[in-house]
Amino acid sequence: MTTTTANDPIEALDAADFAFTRHAWVDAAPALVYELVSEVSAVSRWSPDADDIAFDPEAGPWAGAWFSGRNRRDGRVWTSRSQIVRADPGTAFGFVVGGAENGIVHWEWTLTPQGRGTVVQQSWRLLRLDPVLGTTRTNLDALRRHMTISVETTLTALAQWLAEERRR
Repeated sequence: MTTTTANDPIEALDAADFAFTRHAWVDAAPALVYELVSEVSAVSRWSPDADDIAFDPEAGPWAGAWFSGRNRRDGRVWTSRSQIVRADPGTAFGFVVGGAENGIVHWEWTLTPQGRGTVVQQSWRLLRLDPVLGTTRTNLDALRRHMTISVETTLTALAQWLAEERRR
């Protein structure tokens, strides 16, 4: 095993080191949660970093479909293209930023029934290292920390939104 330092260049790093999973219980059935997270335009309701998300014309929440979205981080704004790689209604929804063939980040939502609700798990994993994400371990650790906070915020906001919808 190779030991790396904060300033090691990207070439000395392993993409597998940059991943995480977070989960939250929400007061809704897996089918409803799936409906919400697979309708990518709805994610901007809860995500602090993504908005203006839309499927390509005539695309939808199925494997192989593409969508675009605007992202924000550290004062920067950019548009990304993503391709759905998993669409299992009521169970899991996943996509790869950049597409299945040569993507850069894999996102996945998995849904597990628990009591009257669902444990929603959101995972983020770098598939390959690219200088656009950072050029040192310090940069990539900061990106992972930022994305972890973003996912925790998204899951909390989703749970709160569903609780408020239930009260209506």
